[in-house]
Amino acid sequence: MFTLPDPLHPAIVHLPVALSLLAPFVALAAVLALARGWLPARAWVGVLLLQALLAGSAWAALETGEEQEERVEKVVGKAPIEAHQDAAERLLAIAVAGLVVSAAGLLSGSAGRYGRMASVASNAVILVAALAVGHSGGELVYKYGAAQAYGQSAAGGGALSGAEIGAPETGRPARADDDD
Repeated sequence: MFTLPDPLHPAIVHLPVALSLLAPFVALAAVLALARGWLPARAWVGVLLLQALLAGSAWAALETGEEQEERVEKVVGKAPIEAHQDAAERLLAIAVAGLVVSAAGLLSGSAGRYGRMASVASNAVILVAALAVGHSGGELVYKYGAAQAYGQSAAGGGALSGAEIGAPETGRPARADDDD
Protein backbone atom coordinates (compact mmCIF):
# COMPACT_ATOMS: atom_id res chain seq x y z
CA MET A 1 0.00 0.00 0.00
CA PHE A 2 1.31 3.44 -0.93
CA THR A 3 1.41 6.12 1.74
CA LEU A 4 2.55 9.70 1.46
CA PRO A 5 5.65 10.72 3.38
CA ASP A 6 5.06 12.53 6.65
CA PRO A 7 6.11 15.30 6.61
CA LEU A 8 5.34 15.77 2.93
CA HIS A 9 7.18 19.07 2.47
CA PRO A 10 10.74 17.66 2.30
CA ALA A 11 9.61 15.16 -0.33
CA ILE A 12 8.06 17.84 -2.56
CA VAL A 13 10.50 20.75 -2.31
CA HIS A 14 13.07 19.22 -4.62
CA LEU A 15 10.73 19.16 -7.63
CA PRO A 16 10.42 22.94 -8.16
CA VAL A 17 14.17 23.35 -7.62
CA ALA A 18 14.98 20.62 -10.15
CA LEU A 19 12.48 21.99 -12.67
CA SER A 20 13.91 25.48 -12.17
CA LEU A 21 17.34 24.12 -13.10
CA LEU A 22 15.99 22.33 -16.15
CA ALA A 23 13.55 24.95 -17.51
CA PRO A 24 16.01 27.58 -18.82
CA PHE A 25 17.88 24.97 -20.84
CA VAL A 26 14.70 23.41 -22.24
CA ALA A 27 13.34 26.84 -23.19
CA LEU A 28 16.63 27.87 -24.82
CA ALA A 29 16.87 24.58 -26.73
CA ALA A 30 13.27 24.99 -27.90
CA VAL A 31 13.90 28.59 -29.04
CA LEU A 32 16.93 27.47 -31.06
CA ALA A 33 15.13 24.44 -32.52
CA LEU A 34 12.14 26.56 -33.53
CA ALA A 35 14.35 29.26 -35.05
CA ARG A 36 16.19 26.67 -37.16
CA GLY A 37 12.98 24.97 -38.23
CA TRP A 38 13.78 21.71 -36.48
CA LEU A 39 10.50 21.77 -34.57
CA PRO A 40 7.04 23.07 -35.44
CA ALA A 41 5.79 26.12 -33.50
CA ARG A 42 3.30 23.96 -31.60
CA ALA A 43 6.25 22.21 -29.90
CA TRP A 44 6.41 25.24 -27.59
CA VAL A 45 3.50 23.61 -25.74
CA GLY A 46 6.08 21.33 -24.11
CA VAL A 47 7.88 24.33 -22.62
CA LEU A 48 4.55 25.72 -21.45
CA LEU A 49 3.67 22.42 -19.76
CA LEU A 50 7.07 22.39 -18.03
CA GLN A 51 6.37 25.94 -16.78
CA ALA A 52 2.95 24.87 -15.51
CA LEU A 53 4.50 21.93 -13.66
CA LEU A 54 7.14 24.24 -12.18
CA ALA A 55 4.52 26.75 -10.96
CA GLY A 56 2.29 23.95 -9.65
CA SER A 57 5.12 22.28 -7.78
CA ALA A 58 6.20 25.62 -6.30
CA TRP A 59 2.63 26.09 -5.05
CA ALA A 60 2.55 22.55 -3.60
CA ALA A 61 5.89 23.10 -1.84
CA LEU A 62 4.64 26.36 -0.36
CA GLU A 63 1.39 24.81 0.84
CA THR A 64 3.05 21.78 2.43
CA GLY A 65 5.59 24.06 4.09
CA GLU A 66 2.83 26.15 5.61
CA GLU A 67 1.31 22.96 7.04
CA GLN A 68 4.58 22.24 8.86
CA GLU A 69 5.30 25.80 9.99
CA GLU A 70 4.01 25.64 13.58
CA ARG A 71 5.78 22.40 14.38
CA VAL A 72 9.14 23.50 12.99
CA GLU A 73 8.83 26.97 14.52
CA LYS A 74 9.06 25.35 17.98
CA VAL A 75 12.57 24.17 17.11
CA VAL A 76 13.84 26.89 14.78
CA GLY A 77 12.08 30.10 15.72
CA LYS A 78 10.02 32.46 13.63
CA ALA A 79 12.55 34.64 11.73
CA PRO A 80 14.33 31.94 9.66
CA ILE A 81 11.01 30.32 8.77
CA GLU A 82 9.55 33.65 7.66
CA ALA A 83 12.62 34.34 5.51
CA HIS A 84 12.20 30.93 3.85
CA GLN A 85 8.48 31.45 3.38
CA ASP A 86 9.03 34.91 1.85
CA ALA A 87 11.53 33.40 -0.60
CA ALA A 88 9.05 30.63 -1.46
CA GLU A 89 6.26 33.14 -2.06
CA ARG A 90 8.57 35.14 -4.37
CA LEU A 91 9.41 31.97 -6.28
CA LEU A 92 5.74 31.14 -6.72
CA ALA A 93 4.91 34.66 -7.97
CA ILE A 94 7.84 34.63 -10.39
CA ALA A 95 6.98 31.11 -11.59
CA VAL A 96 3.38 32.13 -12.32
CA ALA A 97 4.63 35.23 -14.16
CA GLY A 98 7.01 32.95 -16.08
CA LEU A 99 4.06 30.74 -17.02
CA VAL A 100 2.22 33.76 -18.46
CA VAL A 101 5.34 34.85 -20.34
CA SER A 102 5.79 31.34 -21.71
CA ALA A 103 2.18 31.31 -22.89
CA ALA A 104 3.03 34.32 -25.04
CA GLY A 105 5.43 32.03 -26.87
CA LEU A 106 2.41 30.33 -28.44
CA LEU A 107 1.51 33.50 -30.31
CA SER A 108 2.31 33.65 -33.99
CA GLY A 109 4.83 35.91 -35.66
CA SER A 110 7.17 38.27 -33.89
CA ALA A 111 4.99 38.36 -30.74
CA GLY A 112 5.56 34.62 -30.28
CA ARG A 113 9.30 34.95 -30.95
CA TYR A 114 9.58 37.72 -28.35
CA GLY A 115 7.48 35.68 -25.93
CA ARG A 116 9.79 32.69 -26.33
CA MET A 117 12.92 34.78 -25.82
CA ALA A 118 11.34 36.44 -22.79
CA SER A 119 10.54 32.98 -21.47
CA VAL A 120 14.23 32.03 -21.53
CA ALA A 121 15.03 35.21 -19.57
CA SER A 122 12.21 34.67 -17.09
CA ASN A 123 13.45 31.12 -16.49
CA ALA A 124 16.84 32.51 -15.51
CA VAL A 125 15.10 34.72 -12.93
CA ILE A 126 13.06 31.74 -11.71
CA LEU A 127 16.27 29.75 -11.28
CA VAL A 128 17.80 32.46 -9.10
CA ALA A 129 14.62 32.60 -6.99
CA ALA A 130 14.57 28.79 -6.62
CA LEU A 131 18.19 28.74 -5.51
CA ALA A 132 17.37 31.34 -2.84
CA VAL A 133 14.50 29.21 -1.56
CA GLY A 134 16.68 26.10 -1.57
CA HIS A 135 19.45 27.92 0.27
CA SER A 136 17.14 29.20 3.01
CA GLY A 137 15.53 25.75 3.30
CA GLY A 138 18.95 24.16 3.64
CA GLU A 139 19.79 26.63 6.38
CA LEU A 140 16.59 25.68 8.21
CA VAL A 141 17.62 22.04 8.20
CA TYR A 142 21.39 22.18 8.58
CA LYS A 143 22.02 25.44 10.43
CA TYR A 144 18.90 25.72 12.59
CA GLY A 145 18.07 22.01 13.04
CA ALA A 146 14.52 22.02 11.62
CA ALA A 147 14.57 18.24 11.16
CA GLN A 148 14.64 17.85 14.94
CA ALA A 149 10.95 18.78 14.92
CA TYR A 150 10.32 15.28 13.50
CA GLY A 151 12.76 13.17 15.49
CA GLN A 152 12.11 11.43 18.77
CA SER A 153 13.48 14.55 20.41
CA ALA A 154 10.38 16.50 19.38
CA ALA A 155 8.34 14.41 21.80
CA GLY A 156 11.04 13.67 24.37
CA GLY A 157 12.73 17.05 24.58
CA GLY A 158 16.34 16.31 23.67
CA ALA A 159 18.60 15.83 20.70
CA LEU A 160 18.89 12.35 19.27
CA SER A 161 22.18 10.62 20.02
CA GLY A 162 24.30 9.00 17.35
CA ALA A 163 23.19 5.55 18.52
CA GLU A 164 19.52 6.53 18.22
CA ILE A 165 19.94 7.53 14.57
CA GLY A 166 22.18 4.62 13.66
CA ALA A 167 25.53 6.42 13.64
CA PRO A 168 28.58 4.51 14.84
CA GLU A 169 29.90 5.24 18.31
CA THR A 170 33.39 5.99 16.93
CA GLY A 171 32.75 9.69 16.41
CA ARG A 172 33.40 9.40 12.68
CA PRO A 173 31.02 8.66 9.80
CA ALA A 174 30.35 5.02 8.98
CA ARG A 175 32.18 3.52 6.01
CA ALA A 176 31.16 0.65 3.80
CA ASP A 177 34.10 -1.46 5.02
CA ASP A 178 33.34 -0.97 8.76
CA ASP A 179 32.79 -4.24 10.64
CA ASP A 180 29.50 -4.68 12.48
